[in-house]
Amino acid sequence: MKLTLKKDMYRAFGLYIHSEFNLPELPLIMEGSQEIDVVIAKADLTTKWVEMNEENSYFHISETLCMFEVPGVAIYLIEGGHRITVSPMEDAKENQVRLYLLGSCMGAILMQRRILPLHGSAIAINGKAYAIVGDSGAGKSTLAASFINKGYQLLSDDVIPVTISSDSNPLVTPAYPQQKLWKESLNQFGMNTNNYEPLVDREDKFSVPVADTQFSTENLPLAGIFELVKTEEVIIKIHSIQKMERFHTLYRHTYRNFYIEEMGLMHWHFHICAQIVNKIKFYQLSRPVSRFTSNELLEQILTTANL
Repeated sequence: MKLTLKKDMYRAFGLYIHSEFNLPELPLIMEGSQEIDVVIAKADLTTKWVEMNEENSYFHISETLCMFEVPGVAIYLIEGGHRITVSPMEDAKENQVRLYLLGSCMGAILMQRRILPLHGSAIAINGKAYAIVGDSGAGKSTLAASFINKGYQLLSDDVIPVTISSDSNPLVTPAYPQQKLWKESLNQFGMNTNNYEPLVDREDKFSVPVADTQFSTENLPLAGIFELVKTEEVIIKIHSIQKMERFHTLYRHTYRNFYIEEMGLMHWHFHICAQIVNKIKFYQLSRPVSRFTSNELLEQILTTANL
């Protein structure tokens, strides 16, 4: 892979990121006196990967580092919550490399920095953040897009950074202004797929930029979590998730939750989850797969949360 590398400064996930790779999805900022939080650099990791990957798996994770290989794309090394080193394969495409940089790598960085990464979308509503979590394909981004179309602002799509404030309340930090939407969802919203770049190897899912006015740049208190699940039934159902179930919900929807134990973070994860479950409301929302229900789900969330 031949790249023209230059160092640019970006702002995302509440971090100042200095990168040798072009990251067009992230807001580019002028360099000033701000302290750099994360450095992204290019280097040859081939030998190091052979030495560390003794079990011949795709991941090597310890308390101090996370290293993984995406065949045909790159080898990635994430260290100490402040450095990502990338070793691209010869024929890898830039958007392939970025896909894992902004996903799995940032998930590891956040955990190393003791920031909880939830897998979902977060929307700003009346000065508060509401998270929509769920398994892949549950419809999280589509539901978030419905909120954006109704005039609400996006905080994050895919990885939601959650911290605990000085007064012991959960906060959501904005990630970056982009969504990933399926072709079917774009069609439902009347959006032409020709205007968007397909994700690598997934020509039916697209990268969709979010306008500045549709993206919140403020840290907002997390007020509620809605777990979105698919159902074969024809009606939408919602129920409150009770206290002990909430721990399972948070663990299940922590981004790359298999990192937690290998990084030695089980105690930390339980502690931060305990601070969250006692502060906010949790709901499970069933989405019928037989029809497009995104706007109905939106109304259900607003009604349930008294918004």
